[in-house]
Amino acid sequence: MKFSISRDVLLKPLQLVAGVVEKRQTLPILANVLIVIDGDNLSLTGTDLEVEIVGRATLENGLSDSLEITVPAKKLLDICKSLPDGVDINFAVDDQKLVVKSGRSKFTLSTLAASDFPNVEDGDQALKFRLKQGELRRLIDRTAFAMAQQDVRYYLNGMLWQVSGNKFTAVATDGHRLAKCELLGESELGSLHSVIVPRKGVVELSRLLSESEEDVELSIGTNHVRVVTDGFTLTSKLVDGKFPDYERVLPKGGTKVIYGERDELRQAFSRTSILSNEKYRGVRLLLSDGAMKIVANNPEQEEAEEVVNVDYQGEDLEIGFNVSYLVDVLGVLSSENTKITLSDSNSSALLEESEGGDSMYVVMPMRL
Repeated sequence: MKFSISRDVLLKPLQLVAGVVEKRQTLPILANVLIVIDGDNLSLTGTDLEVEIVGRATLENGLSDSLEITVPAKKLLDICKSLPDGVDINFAVDDQKLVVKSGRSKFTLSTLAASDFPNVEDGDQALKFRLKQGELRRLIDRTAFAMAQQDVRYYLNGMLWQVSGNKFTAVATDGHRLAKCELLGESELGSLHSVIVPRKGVVELSRLLSESEEDVELSIGTNHVRVVTDGFTLTSKLVDGKFPDYERVLPKGGTKVIYGERDELRQAFSRTSILSNEKYRGVRLLLSDGAMKIVANNPEQEEAEEVVNVDYQGEDLEIGFNVSYLVDVLGVLSSENTKITLSDSNSSALLEESEGGDSMYVVMPMRL
C-alpha cells in the first residue's frame, strides 16, 4: 500500500492535530495520530480522550483501496518539519511499519492497529447552528483568560457557552474575576441551552480558529460539543457540572463611574506591577476628581506610583485590586476608552468599553 503527498499539504493538518496529542500517555496509542485515506481524501486524527481533532487534506493521486493506520504523532511531525519546503513525501506500509521516503531520506516508523484507536462517540446533537470563524474566535479570545486552572471546583476549569434565541454568550470565571462576551446572531440559534466546554477544548479551538469570515458549524449535544470547518473538526467532551449564576455576580447600581484611556491605563498598571508583591500582585487605586493614583508596594519596602488623568467626579475612594487581572482585561478590550464602574471599596469593579460593547468584566477587590 503506497501513497504520496506534498510536504506542505500534509504539514498543515498534521500541525493541527499534533497539538492535542499529550506528551505523556497512559495508553501508547494516544501518542499516535490516526491516518485514514479514502479515495483522494486524507484525514488525520489526534485525541487525548477529552478532545479530538480531525485535520483534512486532499491527495492528488488517491488510493483505489482505503487505508487506516496509526503512527507516532510527534515523530511524524518532526520528520515533516525537517524536510525541505515543496518536496513530495512517499509513504509505504510494509510489515506493520510505515516507511517514509523523500529524496535521499528514509524513515521507518512503528505503527499500532487503527482498530485500537479510541473514537469519540457520536452523541445526540441537541442543537446545531452556524457562525463565522472570526466571531467564535473573538468570543473565546475575549473571555478565555478568566478561566480557572486546576481549580478543585472543576466546573470553573472551562467556559460556559449559553445559547438563547439569537444570542450566543461565552462566560469564564476563576472565582476572583469574570469575563462575559455576547454575540447576536442574524437569525434564531436555538432555545435556552447551557454547556461547559473544558479548558483544553477552549484552548485548542482558539489555536485552530482563524479571523476569517468562513462559516463554522457548531453542534452542541448532552455530552459533547463539535466544531466543524472545511479544514478541521474538533470534538470536545463537556464538563458535567453546574456553572455559577453569573448574572448574580455582575455588579448593579454602581455610582462611581470612571472613564479613562485604555492604553494609558494598561501601561500605567503594567509599570506599577513591576514593584507589586510577586505573590499577591496587589495595587491600590486612589480616586479623586479627575485623577487616579496607582500605588504598588512589596515586602522589600519598594514602591511604585503612577498618576493617570481620568474622567471622574465624585468623593475620594481607595480600593485594592490584583493588577494582573486589570491588565488582562485592558489587553482584550479594543475601544479607545474604558469605563470602570464602582460602588465602594469593598465591591467588585465592572469594566467595559465606554461605547457599550458586547463584553463585560468583573474584578473582585483585594484587601491591602
